[in-house]
Amino acid sequence: MTKIQLLIIVKIEKLGEARFASDIGMDGRTSATPGLFENIINHIITKMTESSKDRDFVEYVVKQIVSNPDAVKVERKIDEMGVLITLDVDPSDMGMVIGREGATAKALRTLLRIIGAKNNARVNLKINEPEGSERKAPEPKSIDDVVGDL
Repeated sequence: MTKIQLLIIVKIEKLGEARFASDIGMDGRTSATPGLFENIINHIITKMTESSKDRDFVEYVVKQIVSNPDAVKVERKIDEMGVLITLDVDPSDMGMVIGREGATAKALRTLLRIIGAKNNARVNLKINEPEGSERKAPEPKSIDDVVGDL
């Protein structure tokens, strides 16, 4: 049994899932059964997939602060890095979602981390910039302008 397998068993036991580990023939003291690691990973992924409280939270909060709540779209994806919540809003509502100097987006991300910690998952928020957004791209500066600003 590898260190990773042991750490996952310990993590599962801490989560109150020791019964699952014993059901598949592992009590943490015996040798690993074939396919044990894959079974544990599949169980964890299934458990993470079933829990969408983080997605519902983002959708509820964002719909409350934007002018066009019907245009809010929230997607939830799970990969090896954790949970990724992707948010799409109307171009006119981007300012409300991001907030002054990014304060609202930062607050949403902080609250998502707390929800993720409660559910033993790493949760990240990606806010997609909509087509036709009003954000202006910065004008490129020449080397002379940059040196002149120093």
